[in-house]
Amino acid sequence: MAFQLEGFDLDQFVQAMLSEDLGEGLPGGGRDVTSESVIPADARFAGAMDTRDAIHVAGLPVAQAFFRALDPAMKVDILVQEGASVPAGTDLMRLEGNARALLTAERAALNTVQHLSGIATMVAGYVAAMDNPDCTLLDTRKTIPGLRHLEKYAVRMGGGANHRMGLWDAAMIKDNHVLVAGSVGEAVRRAVDAGVKDIICEVDRIDQIEPALEAGATRLLLDNMDPPTLREAVSLVAGRVPTEASGGISLDTIRAKAATGVDFVSVGRLTQSAPAADIGLDFTPL
Repeated sequence: MAFQLEGFDLDQFVQAMLSEDLGEGLPGGGRDVTSESVIPADARFAGAMDTRDAIHVAGLPVAQAFFRALDPAMKVDILVQEGASVPAGTDLMRLEGNARALLTAERAALNTVQHLSGIATMVAGYVAAMDNPDCTLLDTRKTIPGLRHLEKYAVRMGGGANHRMGLWDAAMIKDNHVLVAGSVGEAVRRAVDAGVKDIICEVDRIDQIEPALEAGATRLLLDNMDPPTLREAVSLVAGRVPTEASGGISLDTIRAKAATGVDFVSVGRLTQSAPAADIGLDFTPL
């Protein structure tokens, strides 16, 4: 089955990334000058993509699309499932096809797998540190422009879940919205009156909880609260709406915050700061 994500055009993404690397539209661009000058047009390579780190895998079908875009007859064997946890030294993919196509697509394919697997691996680390099946780890909108769908896919491959996808699928009332509206309650009421179904309201003080709930908030984001304050907030909410802890959450603090009874913990650095996995691709002439 072809790789599909709702709202994401894989072919367009592949063409855009290849065009960027090839310098399409720039003076002298539109070609891989190194491969064209050094590699015969009919040369063939076999290759193996492997990981030098222990990782959770994400992005191999996207990498395959890069290679097939330049050589539709490319033989590609994906060796591990998306989301799999694999040790260092694991072969992820084997390839065989036109040498120029393999070399031209190599960097875009590796960049994608390294980045997405880095996210999935960091997410898995946070899930393990949280150690709480009753609490769900969420990402945020802190994504690299143009990569949101892929980065949020990688979060799922690491065992996390997605917060809202963008500005369209839920209201998120934060301090600046409250500043204009005049109060938490008034900001929530305006969203309710506008017919918004899902209304997440950020609160950073205990006294904001009741006004937000009375006005119709459907989830509370408990911002930058320490564990004792989170427990108090969860007790006051008493299950009326889901609760989410956010802000200042690290591998060292996530377990204590998740243990307060919140339903969700959201962490921006999952997509904002995940280091790339060390993944390479070695070729052999045929």
